[in-house]
Amino acid sequence: MQRRTGFNRKRRIRRDLEPDDLTALADRVKYGGNPEHKRNPGDFGLTPPLQPRPDKTLCDEVKIFSRREATELLKEGVKKGLISEQCAQNGYPQNIWAVTEEGWPLEAQLENARQGTYHGYPMSQTDPFREEVLTRWNKK
Repeated sequence: MQRRTGFNRKRRIRRDLEPDDLTALADRVKYGGNPEHKRNPGDFGLTPPLQPRPDKTLCDEVKIFSRREATELLKEGVKKGLISEQCAQNGYPQNIWAVTEEGWPLEAQLENARQGTYHGYPMSQTDPFREEVLTRWNKK
C-alpha cells in the first residue's frame, strides 16, 4: 500500500497552555470521523468509500473501532496539551494529537470549526512529526 510522502512541516504543538483552559476545550471538542480512514465502519455511522485512497491510514490498523474510543483519545490529547499552534478564529486548534494504549500516535484534524468537530487517523510511520507527538505524550 502506497503511503503519503509529503507532510506539513509547519505543524507545531502549543506550549503556553493552562490546565483549566485545556479542560474547558476538551469538554467542547467532538469526534465526527471520516469514512476514508475506516475499512469497517464500526459504530461511527460512516460508509467507507467504494474506491478508498491508498495513501490514507486506517483506524482499523490501530484497533480503533468505536466512536467512544476515538472521542476519548481526542479529549485526552487536548487535556495533555497536544494541540496545534494554528487555531480557527473561535479557538479550536487545527490539529490535536494523541497516542493509543499500544503506542500508536494519532492526528486529528478540525473538520467543522463552528461545531468543534474533528476527524482523526493514525500517523504514518514515515511522518517525522510522530516522534514529537510520542515524546510530548510520554512527558505528560
